[in-house]
Amino acid sequence: MRHCVVHPMFIAASAAALLLAACGGSEGGSAASSTADLDASAQARRPIAIRPGSDVIAFWSQIAGNTVNAAPAATDSTPEERRPIYNVDLATVHVAMFDAVNAIDGSYKRFAAQPKTDTEGASLDAAAAAAAYHTLKGLFPNRSVQYQQAYDDYVAGLPDSDARQRGLQIGQEVAAQIVALRANDGRFTPVTYTPTSLPGRFRGTNPVNTFLPYVRPFTMQSASQFRADGPPPITSVEYAEDFNETKALGAAGSSVRTAEQTEIARFHTEAPPRFWARNLRIFATSDRSVAENARTMAVLWTSQADGLIACFESKYHFDFWRPTSAIQLADTDGNAATAPDPTWTPVVPTPNHPEYPAAHGCGTGGVAEALEQVFGTKKLSFDFTSTVTGTTHHFESTDDLVKEVQLARIAGGMHFRTSTVHGGVLGSKVSRWIVKNHFQPLKPGAK
Repeated sequence: MRHCVVHPMFIAASAAALLLAACGGSEGGSAASSTADLDASAQARRPIAIRPGSDVIAFWSQIAGNTVNAAPAATDSTPEERRPIYNVDLATVHVAMFDAVNAIDGSYKRFAAQPKTDTEGASLDAAAAAAAYHTLKGLFPNRSVQYQQAYDDYVAGLPDSDARQRGLQIGQEVAAQIVALRANDGRFTPVTYTPTSLPGRFRGTNPVNTFLPYVRPFTMQSASQFRADGPPPITSVEYAEDFNETKALGAAGSSVRTAEQTEIARFHTEAPPRFWARNLRIFATSDRSVAENARTMAVLWTSQADGLIACFESKYHFDFWRPTSAIQLADTDGNAATAPDPTWTPVVPTPNHPEYPAAHGCGTGGVAEALEQVFGTKKLSFDFTSTVTGTTHHFESTDDLVKEVQLARIAGGMHFRTSTVHGGVLGSKVSRWIVKNHFQPLKPGAK
């Protein structure tokens, strides 16, 4: 048996690569093979660089985002126009594009729609464009300024052929089925919220998004399927630790929060409908096929939609108070380790809905898990932007994104740590459920 000594230079390598390099490979191995193994190990550690694409999926994802985020018009009449839910409506569009493309490509299990038109040799680009266009037209008929000219120009740019015509027909058929599937989704369910003054309970009046727990999920069996475990009791040590961390770090006049942490908190205060619509679009990459990009975006947006529904079901189930109330009224919580500060305010505004679990945590945890499932690794190199700060943040892994968002909500004074962590767990569970039960590869090599 050969004995070897490991030089400190190899400490960063994986155990297998370290042993192979230090010992000169297996019996009879060469120096060349050792070098090759080290190169392979280094390659394995290198994040996958996300190169945003400009294919039909990326293009229509942008048009869809612009449509959902357009200013309300006096003519708005559909449920989606009167009460847009950005991630639900964008999931509808991306599912339609996925089913239209997949009807032709056949790499994955279809989500719901099956066209009658012959799909053999039909244009993928035409099908995806028509699916997005007709879905938007069905959901937002009075916002055509956002998509009509774009559709006319896009179709005119495709070769005039039978393949184009059949692709357009396939996209239209799929869109009609998906729009019908999502009709009457519960977004106008009447809800009465009754506030309370009990310690630990949310203190806002007329909170927003009370209807979200009643919106029909895309994939989940119920909105409560992945209900979070619940916040720690307000008399517990864990709660006191969360309380004192946010009290110190998230205060408007904090002496411990750094300038960088303040920027991070502000970076993640851009309105989620615009932040996510813009930043998720980069994952329709230039390195993947139309079918792969269609699947990626469908997974991401159904994760966002079902994750939000599940998150707000948990929020209104637990109805937990925000740090502002908790800190100002700490003399009522029965916890000797929490001291009240009647004048405490957070550094950034707090949304008007219950604290637990953090919605940004739910959304980011879902995105991180969806990306890991689709790309097969957490090690992705990508950039996000924020119009609030005008800056770009670079991430070397999905874990980095999750950790930054957790910090942002604590340093912003909006959330407690447990809430951000449990939100991430909820989002991750939803995404794993989706990929396990939907969008599965049917062809060898499909990812």
